[in-house]
Amino acid sequence: MLFENLEIIKPIQKALKEEGYKKTTPIQEKSIPYILDGKDLVGCAQTGTGKTAAFAVPILQNLSKDKKVNKNPRTIRALVLAPTRELAIQIGESFECYGKYINLKSAVIFGGVSQNPQTKALREGVDILIATPGRMLDLFNQKYIDLRNIECFVLDEADRMLDMGMIHDVKKIISKLPRGRQNLLFSATMPSEITKLVDSIVKDPIRVEVTPVSSTVDTITQEVYHVRKKQKRSLLKHLLKDESIESALVFSTTKRGANMIAKDLVEAGIEAEAIHGNKSQNARQRALSNFKEGKIRVLVATDIAARGIDVNELSHVFNYNLPDVPETYVHRIGRTGRAGAKGVAISFCDIEETKSLKAIEKLIHKEIPVVEDHPYKIRHINEDEVKKENTKNNYNKKPSSKRQGGNWRYSNNRRKNNSTKQIKK
Repeated sequence: MLFENLEIIKPIQKALKEEGYKKTTPIQEKSIPYILDGKDLVGCAQTGTGKTAAFAVPILQNLSKDKKVNKNPRTIRALVLAPTRELAIQIGESFECYGKYINLKSAVIFGGVSQNPQTKALREGVDILIATPGRMLDLFNQKYIDLRNIECFVLDEADRMLDMGMIHDVKKIISKLPRGRQNLLFSATMPSEITKLVDSIVKDPIRVEVTPVSSTVDTITQEVYHVRKKQKRSLLKHLLKDESIESALVFSTTKRGANMIAKDLVEAGIEAEAIHGNKSQNARQRALSNFKEGKIRVLVATDIAARGIDVNELSHVFNYNLPDVPETYVHRIGRTGRAGAKGVAISFCDIEETKSLKAIEKLIHKEIPVVEDHPYKIRHINEDEVKKENTKNNYNKKPSSKRQGGNWRYSNNRRKNNSTKQIKK
């Protein structure tokens, strides 16, 4: 659908046209009409689907039609919560871009910097506030923020907030909001705690889901290395000794795993840093900046932490662990080979991950070429060996005392050796 076919006012249409917006993405086409109509909405969509415009455009239009638009001083009427400074800034820039021809003012607040410029902007008055939960609560408790006039509340990347331990702060903020507001929640996944949060906020919201991508671009060379689990780190170090690999994003399924991989690479003389939900905002920003500026060659990340990463000319993506969800593989390797550039996606597959590899190949409708020429290769894996390995691991699994939603830890004879202990989440 074309943007001009939506009931969007001319000032916003003009701004969108200047930015090159012509056709809507699926999340925009499905969401904008409902949001314009004041409906509560829950959107399940990945980063890169155009979801920021999906909520920013209708919010700007709804607020601009309100008679309160010229009220002085301005009061906060739309609140957008985002998990990180990077995303908050990006959302703020989008609101400014789409709303440059209407009389609305927005501000972005986040931690890790002086609050003085932020409190100054709040005192001057804003219509739309984009914030990270921690700084938002801090300034609210200092009486700089008045939430009594909120008409629309947006929670963006809710599952990422859960991963980063922000949900408690989010719930506190929600408890301060007035009733009768419009609620918009966006999340790439819907874990049980996010579903409970949705149910506590709204009843019978419009639900919009964008079908995950299932194809990979031809400019990406895909390879798979069959390797024993305990030899993955050795293989990674071996491959990264190749200096033609200018920049590499390594995906780990766990935060602890990301830390261990980065530490191991640094000890081997390879510049690397880890980025995940347990890292402070400043640490994440510093690692990302170092990676973009070429100060480090390797960034190790979990899937959720990697969502906000946008790096041009990324040469390599490594799947240290194959994802359980095949679509995640497509999103991971899509970080390289952008804008027609060539990229390489290398995946490590141990015996237990054979099933995941087959699911990925089924999704992308192609077999990923196997690289045999490496010092840690294992012979062809047959079905009997996979069953044997899975049986052995099932025997060695014990429920964790911290069990949540089916999480468990491996328990085996090598448990005392931290380098081989695995946590599956």
